[in-house]
This record gives sequence, structure tokens and C-alpha cells, in this order.
Amino acid sequence: MALDSRRGKKRKGKKRKIFSPIYLTLVLVILYLPILMVVIYSFNSGRTIGAWQGFTTGWYTRLFGNALMGDALKNSLILAALSSGLAGAIGTLGAIGLARGHLRGAGALESLATLPMMIPELVLGMAYLAVFTAAGIKLGMGALVATHTAFCVPYVLINVKSRLAGMDPALEEAARDLGARPMRVLRDITLPLIMPSVVSGMMLSAAMSLDDVVISFFVTSAETTTLPLKVYTGLRSGGTPEINALSTLMLGAIFICVALSQLLSARSARNDSTRSNAAENRSS
Repeated sequence: MALDSRRGKKRKGKKRKIFSPIYLTLVLVILYLPILMVVIYSFNSGRTIGAWQGFTTGWYTRLFGNALMGDALKNSLILAALSSGLAGAIGTLGAIGLARGHLRGAGALESLATLPMMIPELVLGMAYLAVFTAAGIKLGMGALVATHTAFCVPYVLINVKSRLAGMDPALEEAARDLGARPMRVLRDITLPLIMPSVVSGMMLSAAMSLDDVVISFFVTSAETTTLPLKVYTGLRSGGTPEINALSTLMLGAIFICVALSQLLSARSARNDSTRSNAAENRSS
């Protein structure tokens, strides 16, 4: 009986090993095949998606010669740079305050700070529009920077706070014991150690800003158009292969931002492991 039981378990284990790659492959195909089709048809010489008529890079040439697309790209890059920079500063200071401030209700404050990540973008867009309208604030680039900063802050805050939670507080305590003032400790000890997480959070924020349509739709003006909004309006009017080319370039930019963010996080984790191993060797 015991032998039959072991054999049955082995068969089940083999079935799971066979099923897991098939399931993973199916999920990846469902997720990424539509994206791959957009990339492929950006090089299609015909205007119809679904009918391949030959290879061309002409749509990219037309895209780079489109002044309206160029203005939209410029606005998106400025918006991503400003919002991710402000989110980096606010999120880093907030994470340090939550992790090192020993505040009452720190958990509630953290939940409140990360709430924009969980609220539907449609609700956020309507809320920001209502606030700006009531306050008499003109819609446009300023409103876009404020809203993008608000929903990008949680990405930086979570990244930096998790880094601070894994950082040895003895490093900061040793600096204070040697006479360093709080600002000196922050500048020379804390910030250099958490900088990879700050940059990682900022790059993720830039990717989210470059990808946003719904919130931007509510707070933009006729004079200020971002690249995602330009793509959206182009698709509503029927779309051209230029949109496929533009989507391909945007995908590439976002993948690069996310990949760099992951590389920085992995590098930070490796550095932490190296430091902890060195500390253990010295102590032993």
C-alpha cells in the first residue's frame, strides 16, 4: 500500500510538472500576443490591421515628421520628468518619516498615502477635476503635473519604505553616536543607501505617467495634449498604422523604465547581502 501511495504521488508530481509549463505558456501567449501583433503591424505597408501587405518602416518616418505627435511627446516627457521628480522627493521624505519618525497611527497614514493606487482612475480623474474647478485652477500642464505627482507618490513611498525596513538602523545610530547631526546622517548615510530604491520608484512613476489616459483626460486642456491622449483620440477616429508605430515606441520606453527599475532594485538587494555577509565575517 505504501509503495502504491508513493507511485501515485510521483505520477501526480509528473502531471504537475507537465501542466505547469503549458499553463504558463498559455498565460504568456494571452497576455503578450496582442502586444506582439501591434509591434508587427507597425511595420506593415498596408493600412489595414490583420492583412499583411509587406514590410516597411515608412510609418515610423511619417510619425517622426508629424509635428502634432512631436508636441504631444514633448509634453509627455516634460510631464513624466516633473511628476516623477516631485513624487521622488515627496515619497522619499514621507517614507523616512513613516519609517524613522515613530509616529502614532503610522499604519493609518501609510494606508492613506497609498490609497490613490487602489482608487479607480475614473474616480480620481473626476475628483481632481472637481477640486480644480472649485478652486478656480486653470486646467493644463500645471494641473497635469499636480495630479500625476499625486498618484505617483505611492510608488516611490512603498519602494523606499521597504528599503528602509530592510536597512540596518545601527548604521544611522553609529553616525549619531559619533556626533553627526540628523541632517548629516540623512545626507551621508540614509540617502546614499536608499538612493537605488528612490531612483527605482521614480522610474516606475515615470512609466505610469507616460501610460496614463483616464486621469489626464479630465484635467488637460485643449492647448496641452499628452502622447497617450493623442493615441486615444487617434484610435477613436479609426486609427492609422502611425498609431501602431507610436505604441511600439511607447512600449519600448516603458519596458526600459521598468527593466531599469528592476535592475536597480536587484542591485540594491545584492549590495545589502554583500554588506551583511561582510559584517558577519568581521564579527566572526
